[in-house]
Amino acid sequence: MSNSEYTKVEQVISTVKQRIQRRGLVPGAMLPSVRQMAQTTTFSKSTIVEAYERLVAEGVVRSRRGAGFYVAAPLAPLSIAEIEPQLDPVIDPLWMLRQSLHLRPDALKPGCGWLPEGWMEDELVRKGLRALARGEASRLVGYDSPMGSESLRTIIARRLGDQGVDAAPDQVLLTDSGTHAIDLVCRFLIETGDAVLVDDPCYFNFHSLLRAHRAKVVAVPYTASGPDVVAFAQILAEHRPRLYITNSAVHNPTGANLSAPTAHRVLKLAEAHDLIIVEDDIFSDFEVTPTPTLAAYDGLDRVIRVGSFSKSLSSAVRCGHIAARRDWIAALTDLRIATGMSGSALSAELLRSVLTDGTYRRHMEKVRRRLAEARSEALRRLGEIGIAPWIQPEAGLFLWCRLPNNANAAEVARRAMAEQIFLAPGNAFSIARSAACFLRFNVAMMDNEKIYRTLKRLCAEMGESQVRSMATT
Repeated sequence: MSNSEYTKVEQVISTVKQRIQRRGLVPGAMLPSVRQMAQTTTFSKSTIVEAYERLVAEGVVRSRRGAGFYVAAPLAPLSIAEIEPQLDPVIDPLWMLRQSLHLRPDALKPGCGWLPEGWMEDELVRKGLRALARGEASRLVGYDSPMGSESLRTIIARRLGDQGVDAAPDQVLLTDSGTHAIDLVCRFLIETGDAVLVDDPCYFNFHSLLRAHRAKVVAVPYTASGPDVVAFAQILAEHRPRLYITNSAVHNPTGANLSAPTAHRVLKLAEAHDLIIVEDDIFSDFEVTPTPTLAAYDGLDRVIRVGSFSKSLSSAVRCGHIAARRDWIAALTDLRIATGMSGSALSAELLRSVLTDGTYRRHMEKVRRRLAEARSEALRRLGEIGIAPWIQPEAGLFLWCRLPNNANAAEVARRAMAEQIFLAPGNAFSIARSAACFLRFNVAMMDNEKIYRTLKRLCAEMGESQVRSMATT
């Protein structure tokens, strides 16, 4: 066998093993026929036969005379890192999250997705804990009810009503976090191999979470007013996704808000293609002027609303929620019990206490003012370097910015990391890898001169490197 033929055999073997690892082929599943695999790979039938025979010899595949080849190997333990395509670490979602959570205390984090600790009103939490310590013992040591605290669910339902979402307390289920809420919805609604639609760009942990569910992730380009509705319609027709997961307000990472015309068009398309929408509104309390939401227009028919207070109050108080149709909430509650018994009565009671005494409202008013000031200053300082915003957001933490001279954001982030500055390069948020020259900035984390000085130097170095590269070619 020639070297080229041997390489082709190895490619087929690798392809089959990857499909098994990613659950595309499960034990007992039939491999594509020799003819089909030859057509797909454009390799010869003899190459495919050789690859399949080697897989049989390894015990990965077994042959049934006259019936084809079947997966024999047991599934390996799930590893999201292996399901994910092999990426440059600085744009790998899991790697980025690990780094942002484990950097040295003195590291700078303009690429992270939360408020600085100094912006959080820890006295709110302390006050709530003191009240809890004086309360019933069951709140400190007992299980919560399956759906979670009724009093907190009533408060959340009222807050949703203030945002135009008509929801009763029995349409709200408490979860451990916003991510946990989306995870439960995925367990409830999708099967292995189902297509799930996300924005491009979108919050990068959506990518990893969906791959953990072995979903087929499909992306729709995001515009300043929401998803590109023409592309949205084409994707629905071609891929028939089961879910669409999005942010309507203070979109992560762009900071954009969904417009009313786009919302209406999305809902019409969703109805026509039997699409369910998961609207993650974790940043809704950061808005100055409320944005039209899909859940408000839809009335929780085919839209599921999820949220939490980890970004606005405390990431240590783990309590999120799902608002949806009553029949779906009933089924999700059973799933909640099966996978985690119940939520934290302690967190729920603490959150209820904070939300009902007026201090949380005043805290968020202060946060919105500080963010407006920080955003204005960050835009000014970044503009001096030549880093331009995609849009100028009206609210929230994020600026989605293009680097000068289309500099490679991943390389800038890599060099900055060596200097203990954590940045968030655009392709970490883009399934299509179409944001190579973008960075997401958190304006609340941009008050250190070292950040701007380093960005200016790195962008200049990257520009000079590109000029030299063009000169040599």
